[in-house]
Order: sequence, then C-alpha cells, then structure tokens
Amino acid sequence: MFWGDKRYRSLNYELRNIFGTKTIKLSLDGGFTCPNRDGTVGNRGCIFCGEEGAGEFTSSKKLSIKEQIESQKEFLSKKWPKGKYIAYFQNFTNTYSTYEDLNRKYMDAISQDGVVGLAIATRPDCLLEEVLNLLEKFNEKVFLWVELGLQTIHSKTTKFIRRGYELDCYERAITELNRRNIKVVTHLIFGFSNENREDMLNSVKYIANTNTWGVKFHNLYVQKGTDLCDYYVKNPFYILSQDEYISLVVDSIELLPQNMVIHRLTGDGKKELLIEPRWTLNKLKVLSGIDKELKERNTYQGKRFKLF
Repeated sequence: MFWGDKRYRSLNYELRNIFGTKTIKLSLDGGFTCPNRDGTVGNRGCIFCGEEGAGEFTSSKKLSIKEQIESQKEFLSKKWPKGKYIAYFQNFTNTYSTYEDLNRKYMDAISQDGVVGLAIATRPDCLLEEVLNLLEKFNEKVFLWVELGLQTIHSKTTKFIRRGYELDCYERAITELNRRNIKVVTHLIFGFSNENREDMLNSVKYIANTNTWGVKFHNLYVQKGTDLCDYYVKNPFYILSQDEYISLVVDSIELLPQNMVIHRLTGDGKKELLIEPRWTLNKLKVLSGIDKELKERNTYQGKRFKLF
C-alpha cells in the first residue's frame, strides 16, 4: 500500500489531494492561556510544558493575527514559494476564551489571502456547548480540524504529567466533535518513564478505534524551563533511542486504520532548549529511518489494524 511515495497516509498527501497543491500550516499564537496554568485545573501546566507552551515556532502574540500570518508566510516562502495555507492556532488552549473573542480571532485568520483552512489545538475539557456551536459554524465555512492533546490513555501517566482530565473527558469531546462532523486530530507522546512498549502501543490501539481523523506521534522531550527537566535532573529516567523510537512508530503505523491521516511522526524541539533526546534534532534522519524500516519490513499503514 502506498500513499504517494509513502507507506502511510501523510498530511501532505491528504491536503494535496483535497486542495490540489502544497498546503502549508501557519503557526499562530492567539494570546490564550490554559486552565492548567491559570488555577482552574492547575497552576504549572503539564509537566513537559514550558512557559512558551507549544509555541516555540509561532510568531509573536504581540502581533495581530493578520501580521502573524504575513510573517509566517514570509518565513516559509523560502521553502515553499507558493501554496495554500492552514491557519494553525497552536499555542496553549485555543478554545479557552469567550465566544466573541474566539469568533473574532478565527474570522481574522480565515479572512487572510490564501488561507483555506483552520486548525485549532485545545484540551477536551475546554469545549463548552457554545464553543462547539462556534466550531460547527466555522466547519461550514472552511476546512477545519481540532487537535486534542490526549498524550496517553494510562491514568498512572496522566497523574504524573498533570494532564488534568480523565479519559472519559476525551471520549465525550471526540463524540461531540464527531457528531458535528468536525475532524479531530489526537496527540500521543511516546517515552514516558512509567510506560513500557506495550503501554504505548495500547494507547495507539485505543485511538485507532475512536474515529479520530488524524494523529500526531511525538517523542517525549526534556526541555529547559520545564518541571520535567527539573525532575529528570533529580531522577534520571530511560530515554528511548532513535532505533527504539523508529521501531515503535512503525509498529504504530501498522495499527492505524488506512483512512487515518498521520500529521506527525516525530517532533521539532528547539536546539537551545532541548536536553534529551538529542537525536531528535536530526528530524530528516528519523523520518528516513521510519521509511527505511517500513520498506525493510514490507509493511504499511493498517496492516495490523483491528476493530475492538
């Protein structure tokens, strides 16, 4: 099985089929916070999250949405001189505000030249009825997906990472989004210290059956400025090797249904912040290693997918 030149259904493949050209994500900072930081759920966020959240590569939140989009277009034009764009609200919890504020910022984003889609990263516990209704409205206007940071299905890990919600919250969220025909992308992190290979693959098997449209696989980062970094200094734990991670990702690809879109296979850590694993700095080597192992195994996405 091949999707273009890959043995899995990549986001690049999917968006080219939909829009007929290269479609580029523009990472935006909407100026939102998180209930896991403002005292509603917690005060320090998830253990792996730094003061900048997940937005190390976004434009400055001091700029307007329009200015951020123009800045991102210019920055990415050297790599992709032309194409269409997805406005990606990436940093912190991008449904955690008033209806009016969310509506204004989303409208600002989709009103810019060349923007054909909207991607919104959030938490399952930040999808109030009025927010779901707003997302449904935008889903009728533009190509939309919502990203949910599940990370793991195991309660022993969620307590350690301070995720701040239980698995049934994710299940309710994905049910409500699916009911409105809104596409969902689920994030998983590999490499937590109290999870073995079977635990990680059980998380993959679970999301393979949740009707999530897409998935992001991410290796655990230990980065400066996070509570995880402080913990790692005092309690060093095992870090997956590059070969172990590649093997784990290929196993995971086999377990996914063939219609699920793979948005990410490895992460993009900032060099100056990253403590471990340092091998992730060579992203192309990791991706080519995944392609190589898929070929050597003569395997592909969905080969071992099973419905529960």
